[in-house]
Order: sequence, then C-alpha cells, then structure tokens
Amino acid sequence: MKARNRSKKRNKKGIFILPNLFTSCSLFCGFYAIIAAIQGRYDPAAIAILISAIFDGLDGKIARFTNTTSKFGAEYDSLSDLVAFGVAPGLLAFEWSLKPFGRLGWLAVFLYIICGALRLARFNIQKSNLESRHFKGLPIPGAAIFIATLVLFINSFGGLTENRYLIIICTIYPLSFLMVSTIDYLSFKELELFKRKPFNILVATILLFIVVAYKPVLMLFFFSTMYVISGPAITLYHLTRRSAKTTPSMIDSYPEKREKGLKNEL
Repeated sequence: MKARNRSKKRNKKGIFILPNLFTSCSLFCGFYAIIAAIQGRYDPAAIAILISAIFDGLDGKIARFTNTTSKFGAEYDSLSDLVAFGVAPGLLAFEWSLKPFGRLGWLAVFLYIICGALRLARFNIQKSNLESRHFKGLPIPGAAIFIATLVLFINSFGGLTENRYLIIICTIYPLSFLMVSTIDYLSFKELELFKRKPFNILVATILLFIVVAYKPVLMLFFFSTMYVISGPAITLYHLTRRSAKTTPSMIDSYPEKREKGLKNEL
C-alpha cells in the first residue's frame, strides 16, 4: 500500500507548462541567434538575443504571478540563459569581429562564456540569501543585451567598421569580469506588472516606449550602456560618501589627541 501511495504521488508530480513554455521560447531565440551568427546575419542574431531577453524576463514574472514556481523551472531557466545569453552573444561577437584576433579572440569569448556560467551557478546557490532589489555582479542577460545592442549600433554606422575589432575586444573582457564581480546591480524584481500602479507610472511607461520607438537602436544601446555602467558608478558613489563621512571624524579627533599630548607633557 505504501508503495502504491508513493507511485501515485510521483505520478502527480509534473512541470508547469506556461512559465516553462516562455523559457523554451527564450532558448529557441538563443539557438536561432547562434544559427544566424554562423550564417553571417548579425543583425537578426542580435535581435533574436533581445527577444530572448524579453521571454526570459516574462517567464519568472508569470511563474510568480500564477504561483507556478518550481525548482525544475529555475534550473531550466539557468540552462536556457547559458545558451541564449552566454553561447549566443559570445559566438555573435566572435563571428562579427573577433576572428582576426585568432587565439586571443576565441579565448576572450571562452572567458565570457565561463564567467557567465560561473555567474549563473553563484546566483543559483545564493539567491535565497540575496536581496530582491539587487544582483551581485552584472546579470548575464544584461551583458548579452549590451553585446547585441552594440552590434546593432555599430552596424547602423558604416564608418565604424574599421574600429569595431578594437571596440569589441575592449568590451568583452570588462563584461566578463563584471559578471563575476560582487558589484550590486538593480534587479527590477519589484516592478510587478500584474499589480495596480499609480497613473503616473503608466504615462511614464508609454513615454519610454515612444522614446525607444523613435530611435530604437540608439536608445536600446544607450539604456544597456547605462545599466552596465550603473553598477560601478553606484559603488564608487557609496565609497566616496563613506570616505567623506570618515574623514571629518578623523580630523576632529586630532585636536583632542594633541590636547591630551600637551597635558601629558605638562
């Protein structure tokens, strides 16, 4: 009887279709980006990575909204992220501009992919202990979006084709180290799309879409660049504030020490 009850419980276990379907769409877009990059269609590959990021952002929100979160979905999402935001943008960067660097080029891509894998592994074991408002290190979708928008931005200006090799090689290494760093980045998890919001937020969102629609390539590259820079900038700002707070206290303590020294001498 116990064996039958156990078998029934196992049969009841399964996977949630809706959030994992969105994760599968994200994985498909990443796979399509790999195929397009190999075929030399760099703009469609970059666009596929951006669409994959949209599906990746929706699957978690839908799972939380429908109360269908599961350990299987979290692991499947990480595997999908490694393909869509690790292998796909790395191969796109290599096929687009890193081939002339030879060994240095594919080593840069490998460093990007392995740092992305380490970033995902660290997130999986620490996500229960991390704040919901911040990520530790640059999220791998953020790094992939930056590479995709960079490709689209440079391809829209034919005059930068000669310098794109140096631009991408000087970009891929900092992105790799930012992913495995401990710098805080905003997670945007508190932006609950399925809950009531003030009217001003709706207006601001519509204005944001209008701005992006006016110059999509330029604005997407601008926003992705601002996000990548935001982590080091905020960290530097907090460090300067801490040093500014500690410096006056140290200066104020000097007169007291001098007075004590004079008393001891007397």
